[in-house]
Amino acid sequence: MRELSMHILDIAQNSIAAGAKMVRIDVVEDHAADTMTITVADDGSGMDAWTAQRIRDPFVTSRTTREVGLGIPLFAAAAERCGGGLEIISAPGVGTTVRAVFQLSHLDRAPLGDMASTLVALSVCNPDMDFVYNRVQGDESFHFDTRVIRAELDGVPLNHPEVAAFIHDYVEQGGRRLGQ
Repeated sequence: MRELSMHILDIAQNSIAAGAKMVRIDVVEDHAADTMTITVADDGSGMDAWTAQRIRDPFVTSRTTREVGLGIPLFAAAAERCGGGLEIISAPGVGTTVRAVFQLSHLDRAPLGDMASTLVALSVCNPDMDFVYNRVQGDESFHFDTRVIRAELDGVPLNHPEVAAFIHDYVEQGGRRLGQ
């Protein structure tokens, strides 16, 4: 995948398939440490330790439509190719956290990409779920939370076209402010 936002979308889709009601996405750029850390955490069904260990194998998948699952292996490879790595923390009934660390300045690190469209897709396709997105770059940060937006909408669903356009513009402006 050419953009890290596509990996984030894939991992969030796994969270949705695992029955999550809340997905938290954190992107933290630490210039002093020369790292970009992407964390996707959910409150879904979780996995036992054996499954969490094996999920990096492309031939291990919970999908019934095909026999391969490339999302986690490709995300791990992207991080490792850039001097980082990927860890999965999960427990049945608690949820799963996927954390990938990239060397921020690495020549082969893919750009973060279009987080505005990623968050619109997640919010519009799953209007009853909660998504929290935090972007931190040095001392600056941007925060997006569907619970806050939903509280202001007075019953208008997140998948209303005007709401989707607002979400896109809001996240895009926050990304631009942080130099994305």
